Amino acid sequence: MAGGKLRKDKPRAGGKAASSAAAPYQGGISFHKSKGQHILKNPLLVDSIVQKSGIKTTDVVLEIGPGTGNLTKKLLDAGKSVVAVELDPRMVLELQRRFQGTPYSHRLKVIQGDVLKTELPYFDICVANIPYQISSPLTFKLLNHQPPFRCAVIMFQREFAMRLVAQPGDNLYCRLSANTQLRARVSHLLKVGRNNFRPPPKVDSSVVRIEPRKPAPDSNLVREFDGLMRICFNRKNKTLGSIFRQKTMLSVMEKNYKTLQALHQSQSNLSGDSKVGMDGLDFGDNGDDLGMEVDDGGDDEMGLEDGDAGEVSEFKEKVLNVLKEGDFEEKRSSKLTQQEFLYLLSLFNKAGIHFS
Repeated sequence: MAGGKLRKDKPRAGGKAASSAAAPYQGGISFHKSKGQHILKNPLLVDSIVQKSGIKTTDVVLEIGPGTGNLTKKLLDAGKSVVAVELDPRMVLELQRRFQGTPYSHRLKVIQGDVLKTELPYFDICVANIPYQISSPLTFKLLNHQPPFRCAVIMFQREFAMRLVAQPGDNLYCRLSANTQLRARVSHLLKVGRNNFRPPPKVDSSVVRIEPRKPAPDSNLVREFDGLMRICFNRKNKTLGSIFRQKTMLSVMEKNYKTLQALHQSQSNLSGDSKVGMDGLDFGDNGDDLGMEVDDGGDDEMGLEDGDAGEVSEFKEKVLNVLKEGDFEEKRSSKLTQQEFLYLLSLFNKAGIHFS
């Protein structure tokens, strides 16, 4: 089931929920917009999604939010079996009734629960029409899944989908774009109008294909890269020289740098081994939704400078030297490619500065 934006149902006089909060299904089930319940009603669109998924007859297919089973049936026709994860117990019962006593019943496993809290079984491919409010955490839950799957074909809110596939220089290019594309190849398959759903959501949708990179990038690289992205995309249209001169940012980076140096020294004294974990380092977070970077869109760099031009700390000089070495001082995150970010990260690491 796809989902629009999460909102609270406003009660009518007498305590009953507004009729717009739930739309009746011909079988007697009401769909709740506030829970992201929007069922695909266009059979041609369902067929197109399944066709573009490239499901093999030997595939185990993961479906998230199957609803009443319109897409589920097509997935069962195409693959070996389907594992469907559904939160709403009413929909679970509807699925069971729909396929009970049919040739599909032994090839369908329904798991009732929150997909974000559920340990997912093995699957080859994920095809899903999800509640949109879980888009970001679900995307990264899938990318963290082991063993890796072949691909995921997922319906997202259109703006979120466009952030996933955005390229350097695009208006929607952001931390979400960079982090996702480090770990997967992402492509836009088709745009889906809101009238293809019952009840129609308030936004248009898009179907996106996500193929995890093989081999997957090292987990420590993923953490380091995200730490750097948190900083770079905090003000993506500022120059990197301006961003890395911020007093608060330098203070956090220097604290982490000194912590890491102390850990290295301690480890070296104990065992002579300089390898050490960096999970304790903290660069803060912008929240679960990686698409919500803050950016004021301007070039005014007032308020970003250190404010103490007469005193340049040793650590600040180290940071600025890294930017100068790679010719990054005047560049902006909104224009940098993945390879450029990786090069910048390698220069920081070479200088002993880490971001995980």
